[in-house]
Amino acid sequence: MPRKHFRKFLPDHATIREHRHLKLFQPLLRHPNLWHLNRHSVAGGVAAGLFAGLIPGPVQMLSGAILAIIFRVNLPVAMVTTWYTNPFTWGPLIVAAYWLGSLFTGETIARAIPPDFDWGGGQWSNYLPELWLWFKNLGETYLIGSVALGLLLAALGYVGVQLAWRLYILAYLRRRKRRAQART
Repeated sequence: MPRKHFRKFLPDHATIREHRHLKLFQPLLRHPNLWHLNRHSVAGGVAAGLFAGLIPGPVQMLSGAILAIIFRVNLPVAMVTTWYTNPFTWGPLIVAAYWLGSLFTGETIARAIPPDFDWGGGQWSNYLPELWLWFKNLGETYLIGSVALGLLLAALGYVGVQLAWRLYILAYLRRRKRRAQART
């Protein structure tokens, strides 16, 4: 893949080691796969980010970072990949997770309609408890479906990156071979 293009956006190891806020986490951030752009590390980072993106609430990037550190995959890729969940994609993802969960639990989709989300545009301090109550009312069907959808997306993301990376390398080698033949 065009690693040279992406390398200019990634920090080097010395910058990370010397950052004053990250000194506490220095032992966790030393593994080379957390920062290197190779096929397995990037594919794992995409998988971690896709799984962590389905965690409700504002902790998706933190969850992606934790999963990247645990599985020793590319940390920035895992954190950025969580951005696929946003206000525009949450609705379809919730429906897909509930539908997938209903396949496991046998619950009908008619139960999927939780009580109205009654935030009322009030205080921000009322938003998170109301959101938590809304998700809680979706029940175990949504929870099971969310985990299943996260695992499915992670597996598809991992395989997709591996395949795309491999196809890119094969195309690059073919171009290089044609250039070498054209010179002779």
